[in-house]
Amino acid sequence: MRSGRLASLVVLLFALAACSRAPLYHQEAFVFGTRVEVWVAGLPEAEARPAVASVLREFDRLHRSYHAWQPSELSALNAALAEGRAHPVSAELADLLSQAQRFTELGEQLFDPGIGRLIALWGFQSDEPPAALPETRALAAWRAARPSLLDLRLDGQTASSSQRWLAVDFGGYLKGVALDRAASLLREQGVRDALVNIGGNVIVLGSKNGQPWRVGIQHPRQAGALATVELGDGEAIGTSGDYQRYFEARGRRYCHILDPRSAEPVGHTQSLTVLISPQPLAGTISDFASKPLFIAGDDWARLARKLRIDQVLRVDAQGRIEVSRALHGRLSYPGGQPEGLEIVR
Repeated sequence: MRSGRLASLVVLLFALAACSRAPLYHQEAFVFGTRVEVWVAGLPEAEARPAVASVLREFDRLHRSYHAWQPSELSALNAALAEGRAHPVSAELADLLSQAQRFTELGEQLFDPGIGRLIALWGFQSDEPPAALPETRALAAWRAARPSLLDLRLDGQTASSSQRWLAVDFGGYLKGVALDRAASLLREQGVRDALVNIGGNVIVLGSKNGQPWRVGIQHPRQAGALATVELGDGEAIGTSGDYQRYFEARGRRYCHILDPRSAEPVGHTQSLTVLISPQPLAGTISDFASKPLFIAGDDWARLARKLRIDQVLRVDAQGRIEVSRALHGRLSYPGGQPEGLEIVR
């Protein structure tokens, strides 16, 4: 078995430290199991540093509070659900759970943070790569139960469920929440121009000293960028890929993105990118939306229309590239437009 690149960037940042003499402050950390970067433009370090520090502190707090398998408020909730007990939750966690339930419904339960037990069965709730395929009987039992976050009942700040297989994992959702928190914190402290990158999920404010922030979309099978795009104030971009966390067994790649319908890792898509226009929760939507569209496979365009997301790029299992017309018009392809690229209305 072989593990994929745990912390590889889905979106590469381009020319952020260009030869401009204007201030450009940068700090990075390792949070949410991945590399985190914050860039602030146009402010001296003495002003940028405390603003960035507040963002990184918030990231660390969110990571510790809602870790799915280390001691946290979320793991305490999961323990109670497994025992059939109602459990008090903080106002913040109640809001996150309620919001995630709405996204679960919108994504036709393809995105579903209630599949924590399934993620654990496949070995992806660990800092180490999976060591073996899950037991067939255990997967069959999970399929028979088919838990969902929609099985969770919220009565104010009390959470409960009769579904003992329900376990919450915010791994496909919390980075987006963190992006929105970062944007809010930076604005509150007078930062107008910044880029925040959490393992390839990116949100931008303003510009890079008068020039648009430009990012590159990682090629899922080659080093470097498949395409690059300029982002405007308040836009967010997120990618789900089968190359971020995976292992190989019996000649097959098993990625960490699981289809709740089959209880199996997705095998028909290499990567899927969404670009979200400026709006409330743009960061959260960029993290959430890439998951159900990745899992939807050939049905992604229909679901994207339902979600009102018009900027999407997909690479399927054979390396065929599909891109929505709205996003294609904004992309630059470093190696020239890929052969066989399909533009989807």
